Amino acid sequence: MSESAKPPRRHRRTSWRLAVPLVTVFAGGLFVTSAISSDGTDLRSENSDVDQLVRERAANVEELRDEVSGVREANRELANSVDQQSVVKQRENAEDLMPTTGFTEVVGPGMRIALDDAPRESDSDDVDPNLLVVHQQDIQAFVNALWASGAEAISLQGQRLISTTGIKCVGNTVVLDGVPYAPPYVIEAVGDVTEMENALNAANAVNVYKDYVEKYDLGLTQEVKTEIEIPAYRNTPDLQYAEPVA
Repeated sequence: MSESAKPPRRHRRTSWRLAVPLVTVFAGGLFVTSAISSDGTDLRSENSDVDQLVRERAANVEELRDEVSGVREANRELANSVDQQSVVKQRENAEDLMPTTGFTEVVGPGMRIALDDAPRESDSDDVDPNLLVVHQQDIQAFVNALWASGAEAISLQGQRLISTTGIKCVGNTVVLDGVPYAPPYVIEAVGDVTEMENALNAANAVNVYKDYVEKYDLGLTQEVKTEIEIPAYRNTPDLQYAEPVA
C-alpha cells in the first residue's frame, strides 16, 4: 500500500509546479493591460491631479461668492445712506430747471415781434442800402432785451433759442444753427408781458432800430398774445469748454 500511494503525491507536485508559471504569466498580462490602458502613465497620479484641480476650482468659486456678497452688502449700505427726501428734492429742482434749459416745450402768455427789411420803394441812391435791411445785431438786441426781462423761453423763426444758440448774418439772410432764414424775422417769447415791454423800451439798441423804422421804413410789429407755444430745442447742443495745456 505504501508503494501504490507514492505516484499520486508526485502528480500533485507536478500540477503545482505548472500552476505557478501560469499565475505569473496571467499577472504579468494584467500589468501590461493596465499600462496600455493608462497610456504609460501612473493612474493614481492622474486621479490625484484631478482631485487637486477640483479643490482649486471649488476654492475659486468660494472666493467669487465672497466678492459678490461683499459688493451686494456695499450696495445695500450705499442705498441706505442716501436720503430719499434729498433725491426727491433734486428731481424737483431738475424739473424746475427744464424750461430754462430749452429741452421742454413752454406754453403761456407772451409777445410776438417781427422785424423786416424796408420795402424796395425805400431804396434810393441817397441812402446806404445797409440801412434798409435787418441785421444780426438788430435781432440780437430784441432777443437780449427779452432775456433781460426774465422771459421763460424764446424762439426765432420757430426754433427754440438756448444759451449756446448763435445768430449769424450771412449776406441777406440770417443763419440759425446752420439753417438760413430770410425776413421777416419772427421772435416769440413766453413770460411776463409787462416786464418784456419795459425791457424793450429800456434797451438802447432796440430804440436805435425803432429810430430806423421811422427814418427808413424798416418793418416792426409787436403783439401781445394770451398764449404762445415755444417748442423744445430739437438739435444737439454744441458744448465747448477749456482744456488745460499740457
